[in-house]
Amino acid sequence: MEPDVLGPPYERHTIDLGRDDEGPVVATLVRRRAGRPTGRAVLYVHGFVDYFFQTHVADFFAERGWDFYALDLRKYGRSLLPHQTPNFCRDLGDYFPELDAAARIIRDEDGHDTLLAMGHSTGGLIVSLWASARRDAGLVDGLVLNSPFFDLNAPWFVRRPLAAAVARLGRSAPHRIIPIGLGTVYGESLHADHRGEWTYDLAWKPLAGFPVRAGWLNAIRTGQRRLRAGLDIQVPVLLACSTRSFRGTKWQDAATLADAVLDVEHMVRWAPRLGPHVTVSRFDGGMHDLTLSGPVVRQKVFAEVGRWAEAFLGAGPTATHPIPAQPTGDDGHPAVGVSSPTDA
Repeated sequence: MEPDVLGPPYERHTIDLGRDDEGPVVATLVRRRAGRPTGRAVLYVHGFVDYFFQTHVADFFAERGWDFYALDLRKYGRSLLPHQTPNFCRDLGDYFPELDAAARIIRDEDGHDTLLAMGHSTGGLIVSLWASARRDAGLVDGLVLNSPFFDLNAPWFVRRPLAAAVARLGRSAPHRIIPIGLGTVYGESLHADHRGEWTYDLAWKPLAGFPVRAGWLNAIRTGQRRLRAGLDIQVPVLLACSTRSFRGTKWQDAATLADAVLDVEHMVRWAPRLGPHVTVSRFDGGMHDLTLSGPVVRQKVFAEVGRWAEAFLGAGPTATHPIPAQPTGDDGHPAVGVSSPTDA
């Protein structure tokens, strides 16, 4: 491990992943140790146009004896090299090697016996596919999915026939830029230089995102089709999302009280396809990254994660304490349980 850009107590380890058609490839595993180790660990995986900066999430777990790890996937954040296309992949399975390596480090090298994987947005889709593919390997003991990217946020014609046509283009011209994007509303709602309360590196997480390319969209669509066909995740899953979505392209204050990126009903609709033991929790006023929601909402999110971990992973006590408001750093149909979180 070496010092991380966040400074102490954060460390990072560079995972060498060889080469692809653009050249050398790496991923980066960030670690924050708990003051009183318990043999439990969290592996956090970010979303699209994202990287790990949410130190208050690490604080929550570390205060409860969980060692916290975050993986900046290849071509994201700390792992983005100058010769690479930002955030690009051709298949979501491309990320499995760094997830495998991270799990090996956490379990074998650092000696943890309980591993909770936590994925946000695209990271939620990726860790779901990975957990299903590795279900016989015993790598993870539970999943927390924070607003997972289970379907395209678009009308049916775009999600299905048009997306199929783009997928074909993605196989023949993977780097072709597709004229769709995230817009700036969500980014504005987060960053402290605009309308939010968070500070992060806009070179790694720009307000309007990076260009969407045909190969990436094909990878997403293929992964989502695998999910909708049914996965086989054998460990408990908590799927958390907002109660509503915001679909405006211009700023409104309502963007700070809803998911301004994805359709939350898609997450709930496809949750049963994950596996036999899924809990769904919805949070009124939650943003796309629930942990970046307003203080009252994110307090409820942490409380629910703590209760769920106690119930299903035997990981108590995890009763919540006040969560820092600002991160530090420079920059087949099984039943679904639905809970209504309340104040801790």
